[in-house]
Amino acid sequence: MITVIESPIFTKLWPDYWSEDERGEFSAWLAENPETGDVVPGSGGIRKVRWRRKCQGKRGGVRVIYFTTPTKGLIWLLTIYAKSNKKNIPAHILKALKEELIDGYE
Repeated sequence: MITVIESPIFTKLWPDYWSEDERGEFSAWLAENPETGDVVPGSGGIRKVRWRRKCQGKRGGVRVIYFTTPTKGLIWLLTIYAKSNKKNIPAHILKALKEELIDGYE
């Protein structure tokens, strides 16, 4: 069984992009496909995946940044943003966020 955990940043941002049902659909899909996203180079295994946004399809969609800890059965949703707002988040920032969350969880 895989558990999906939202970071405080993700929890704050997702309502700007999705309904509750859309969020649930994404989380269920990601739990079934945890390694589907592209690994962000230099991030320590953080992944980025495209997902549709409120009737806009993938092209006008969002990017969800996440990482997995397969041995513990966890997926961490780090952040979400519209493709039109930001192309990439620097890997060193993502890596620092990941480390902070893991340290706080263990």
